[in-house]
Amino acid sequence: MPLSADPPALDHGDHPATAGRLPAALLMAGSCLPILGAVLLAPVMPRMQDHFEAVPGSAALVPLMLTVPALSLALLAPFAGVIVDRLGRKRLLVAATILYALFGTVPLWLDSLYGIVASRVLLGVAEAAIMTCCTTLIGDYYTGRLRDRYLALQTMCASASATVFFVVGGALGTIGWRAPFWLYVVGLLLAPAMAVALPAPAPGTGRGPGEGRVHAERRPFPVRRMAGLCLLTVFGAVVFYAVPVEMSYLLDDLGEESTGVIGAVTAIASAATVLGSVVFTRLSDRPRRRLPALFLLCAVGFLVMGTADSLPLLIAGAVVNCVGTGLLLPSLLTLAMSRLDFADRGRGTGLWTAAFFLGEFLCPLVLLAGKGALGDLASAVGLLGLVTVLVSTALVPLTRRAPQLRHHASDQP
Repeated sequence: MPLSADPPALDHGDHPATAGRLPAALLMAGSCLPILGAVLLAPVMPRMQDHFEAVPGSAALVPLMLTVPALSLALLAPFAGVIVDRLGRKRLLVAATILYALFGTVPLWLDSLYGIVASRVLLGVAEAAIMTCCTTLIGDYYTGRLRDRYLALQTMCASASATVFFVVGGALGTIGWRAPFWLYVVGLLLAPAMAVALPAPAPGTGRGPGEGRVHAERRPFPVRRMAGLCLLTVFGAVVFYAVPVEMSYLLDDLGEESTGVIGAVTAIASAATVLGSVVFTRLSDRPRRRLPALFLLCAVGFLVMGTADSLPLLIAGAVVNCVGTGLLLPSLLTLAMSRLDFADRGRGTGLWTAAFFLGEFLCPLVLLAGKGALGDLASAVGLLGLVTVLVSTALVPLTRRAPQLRHHASDQP
């Protein structure tokens, strides 16, 4: 993979033009919005539980408010991808960002728990469109190594923002459980900027030289080419979210109950993920060939965590794992983008996004099942490490004999 990339074409002509840094910054900010929805409310869950304790089923419905947007996103992202390809990326992104702000702030005005849960479902619909559009537009605007770097930056921003949003949500939560919902207003600030600053992509964007010739001919969507990668992405998302979802419980099992220590360890793990994404931007080999090694690196971290009997060892395992996941996520995403033409990119990105957020939703359920079978969470994490080793081993022959894609060399995995 070359170290430089041809700038993308943003019109119907043959002269390429660079999208610039402002569109990239807006797409990074848009990519953080679904993360906001996932972690912002975590610190105020106990207060919400107390407020709605008289409502039947509140013990299940209040935690559901945290996870249901991710489930909605996973279920609806493929449909968002179809709409993206038919109606256009930019128009849908601007509309979805406005709806994100509207649905996100609904709990400020409602005192019905059922109504708030319904608004969170609708929020997930908007998040599905935002995430699909942002990733698709990165693929449209940029090519080759530059595109890979922006996709890695998307991962870095998501990881860093999760830590920031958790702290901000906790700070606002001291005012009251409704206060964090005001942050969703940021969508109303981003939408006008996106409408003005984002160029309208056209066929031929995000392609290497020689790929923009005949775009009128319609080909079937490459289902077989994407199916295996999406399945692998579901598992990759389980691996990616295991540490952030379960670290506090692992620390508790070691007898560490200090919220300060839990916060510090979470921040260290998040920083390790960012470090992995930074390292990704410095690598020049093909992500398809790297996948077995990256899953193996994640597995080593899980195995260390699963056998850890002290805090330093647990942190060491988490750091190893998170460096691996910081490399893994952009590798899977760039591999998916390299397999998609302009006409298919929305649907393909929607499927990949659905696969990733489905893995996020399944992650705690998988580890809960492992804990139930083995008796403790550490053993479940160790078992996930063994399964990850098996996946890594199975990928070795598959990556070696995978056929070369027809894309230009700058876009090959």
